[in-house]
Amino acid sequence: MMTIEEIMTFDPITLDMNATIDQVAEIMATHRIRHIPVVDKSNKLIGLLTQRDLLAASSSANRPVAVADFMRKKVTSVDENTELRSAAIEMQKAKIGCLPVLRDEKLIGIITDSDYVGLAINLLEQFESMDPQELDEDLDDFGDESIYVEDDNDI
Repeated sequence: MMTIEEIMTFDPITLDMNATIDQVAEIMATHRIRHIPVVDKSNKLIGLLTQRDLLAASSSANRPVAVADFMRKKVTSVDENTELRSAAIEMQKAKIGCLPVLRDEKLIGIITDSDYVGLAINLLEQFESMDPQELDEDLDDFGDESIYVEDDNDI
């Protein structure tokens, strides 16, 4: 079982509530990121900013100035021991692009959809480099007994 800790980004770029919308835009552009956790002085997660939030705030007639005015306050998070598969399912179900990673309520990392794409690329490369005979043997490990197809005669 693979866990979040194996592919997450440790010590992600963060903001405090007093950061401005212009600072957010600059950080996202400079670092080419789409998600920034907002933390307090003790590194406790208090919100999250996404590129979508930034675009919405930038296009608003009453353009907010401080992060606190447009950050997401309800944020789904995980701990580093969470299974990768269950985190991916949660991200897909909730239609979110990242999960901050917490330990004792403190931010230690972040996992994003880009991390999963990187993992998929790595697995595909491994799969493609396998010897066809080795691949057949690995597929045989699943065994036919794990798949049961009902036909009309079984009813």
